[in-house]
Amino acid sequence: MTLKVYADRMSQPSRAVLIFCRLNGIEFEEIKVELSKRQQLSPEFKALNPLKKVPAIVDGRFKLFESHAILIYLASAFPGVPDHWYPADLSRRAKINSVLSWHHLNLRRGAATFVLNTVLAPFLGLPLNKQAAAEAEEILSSSLSTLENVWLKANGRFLLGGFQPSIADLSLVCEIMQLELLDEKDRDRILGPHEKVQHWIESTRNATKPHFDEVHNALYKLKAKIRVKTALPSKM
Repeated sequence: MTLKVYADRMSQPSRAVLIFCRLNGIEFEEIKVELSKRQQLSPEFKALNPLKKVPAIVDGRFKLFESHAILIYLASAFPGVPDHWYPADLSRRAKINSVLSWHHLNLRRGAATFVLNTVLAPFLGLPLNKQAAAEAEEILSSSLSTLENVWLKANGRFLLGGFQPSIADLSLVCEIMQLELLDEKDRDRILGPHEKVQHWIESTRNATKPHFDEVHNALYKLKAKIRVKTALPSKM
């Protein structure tokens, strides 16, 4: 049976899973779950994922949610996936797991909350929260410093000194790509001081072409819509 991937391309973790499948020739059916339409709250999707979040997968009778767990499963269960994504060596796996464990409580907490409360909330029918945005920016800036000074400290082009990307690189880069929705001034202010992070983003993008840009196309389209909307004069 064909793997089913339930995803919204506006979701950072969804994009990571979709790119991984395409890169590694994993046949799958993409089933869209539009967060802006609250489709993740439907009884049908709740039966698949009681946490009501994307992505989720169904592989035969096996159901799984949480993107890191999904990436680990895909890298381990499907033949032909190159070892560098999630190495068989247990010590290297453990180090990748350490990055993934750090991700959600640090980089994701900062980036997702900041973008939501600066540009994205109105598109989801939610109010902007300036205090939450300010707090999230502090977490985001601290996370980018940690990313640069800890996870990218070694000489390789990728996390943990790797010379080829792992599932951690893909997951974290898709997170940071959400910053594309910010206006250029805010994006440059946040990412500008972190030159090593910027080089790593580009290395991961190049290593995952053409699927990286194709899957991120939905993000680029929304960015264009946001620019048009913010450029329009407000009505008195």
